[in-house]
Amino acid sequence: MNKEKIMWTMILLFGLLLLGRTALGEYGMGSVYVERVAINADNPDHDTHWTKYEKIYPKEYKEAITADPNQNRYIFSFSHTIGIWVAAFFTLFIFSFLYRDNPLYKIAESVVIGVSAAYWMVVGFWTVIIPNLFGKIWPALIQSWAMPGLSPEREEFWFLYLIPLLLGILLLMRLSPTGGWISRWPLAFIIGTTAGMRLVGFLHADFLSQISNTIIPIWVTDSAGTFDFWESLRSLIIVLGVLCGIVYFFFSIEHKGIVGKTAKVGIWCLMITFGAAFGYTVMGRIALLAIRLEFLMDDWLWLIDPGLKRLGM
Repeated sequence: MNKEKIMWTMILLFGLLLLGRTALGEYGMGSVYVERVAINADNPDHDTHWTKYEKIYPKEYKEAITADPNQNRYIFSFSHTIGIWVAAFFTLFIFSFLYRDNPLYKIAESVVIGVSAAYWMVVGFWTVIIPNLFGKIWPALIQSWAMPGLSPEREEFWFLYLIPLLLGILLLMRLSPTGGWISRWPLAFIIGTTAGMRLVGFLHADFLSQISNTIIPIWVTDSAGTFDFWESLRSLIIVLGVLCGIVYFFFSIEHKGIVGKTAKVGIWCLMITFGAAFGYTVMGRIALLAIRLEFLMDDWLWLIDPGLKRLGM
């Protein structure tokens, strides 16, 4: 039996296990239960109220059904349950890339990219374009349509906002088969202004701040004037590490003698820094992996119960 047959056999057995746990379980794994909560708006002029659905533990639903089978406060949520199963299967689709590239992984990848692009487009439209562009040019219209708290009065220099509106329209010419060259002008403006703003921010946040953080006293004393050995050692290591790292990138002098030894110390400082940064990144990714595995084992399969959410079920 080749690897392909072994893999599909394991997938079939896993699917049968899921069907068995779902059909034979009293409440079914991967099920989500919610509580109906009535919300009344604090407005004496209008009688506004709505219902909010809050997620509860399956244990609470079981206790409520046992006490009163006809109660409707705690109910099964079909939409939330579908969300759990879709999230679980898409997680498995992404994990399937560890075996090899396959259509399931490509489907999950395409859906994630498409949904993310659509989500951020909608967020950008309602948080940037509507309040900061249309809300400045047509404030009364936007107030009556989308933002009741917006002032209907135009600003004194509201017509200046016509410039970004025009640049945005020109940028959409990228979609035109013959007028695509027009979009280069607003694109060049965006890239130029962004580069200039980021350059200033980089100089202040990274370049100048790193220099100022290196200019520290080597002889450190506490509030009583007593010599602080550990703080002084820390400052000395920082200063020597920075100087040795700079010497390593000083290529106009051959790295021999004292310069070569200093450059080697600089290499060690750089490698320790890169290793710590890489380890921190890996630790974050491992934490994300652990979160997804906990989601699969806890919220979906009900194989573990770290929060005692299904105690007695």
